[in-house]
Amino acid sequence: MIGVLAAIGAPVLAGLAAIGRLARFAAAAVAALLRPPWYPGQLAQQMLIIGWLSLPVVGLTAIFTGSALAQQIFIGGSRFNAAATVPAVTVIGVVRELGPVLGGLMVAGRVASAMAAELGTMRVTEQIDALVTLRTDPFRWLVAPRLLAAVLVMPALVLVSNALGVMGGWLLATQRLGFNSAQYLATTARYLQIDDVVSSLVKAAVFGFFIALMGCYHGYHSGGGAAGVGRATTNAVVSSFILILLSNLIITVIVFGS
Repeated sequence: MIGVLAAIGAPVLAGLAAIGRLARFAAAAVAALLRPPWYPGQLAQQMLIIGWLSLPVVGLTAIFTGSALAQQIFIGGSRFNAAATVPAVTVIGVVRELGPVLGGLMVAGRVASAMAAELGTMRVTEQIDALVTLRTDPFRWLVAPRLLAAVLVMPALVLVSNALGVMGGWLLATQRLGFNSAQYLATTARYLQIDDVVSSLVKAAVFGFFIALMGCYHGYHSGGGAAGVGRATTNAVVSSFILILLSNLIITVIVFGS
């Protein structure tokens, strides 16, 4: 009996310890954001890397997804004589869910892995230790700019993702499914509500926080040479995906659950 309890308790305690370490890391990163000195140059560089360089992959994903969603809604709606719902369901599905979630996942795959690899390499080559020796706080120089940049840039990326996703559905519906362009756009505007956009932007900011947090956390605490950096990169992406999907569910239930 004691052996069974020990087998169950060991991973539970290890998980709680990991959550505690992550919470302390997040608290230290947020505290570094609130106290000077600040490094606007680092912030601008990270905003460029996270935002502008992620735009092509986010945009292409949104266009393809919006088009595929419109096609599937048309096929399903045709079975119940409800094909006219394509504009309304497409804009709601893209703005509420697919735009922020798929945009967050694509950015996580690109940015969280890059952050973990960069910070992990700095850790194993003792560059982070060198910063401490030079009396430079690694949290203020490395973590805080990445965290703030991701939180600021992700809503803009998701706005673009939403717009391109709706455009992808509009293109397919008007060019292939026989919808009238003016009527499609009018229906889209009629069914899009401000709450949908606000919830999408809130999700984007939360996703950005988790993406940067996971990338920095796993990279900062990596070790064991190149293999350790590889594990940190993988863990950063996987944990970012899990937190994005979990937080998306929580925000959706809170905003639209009533």
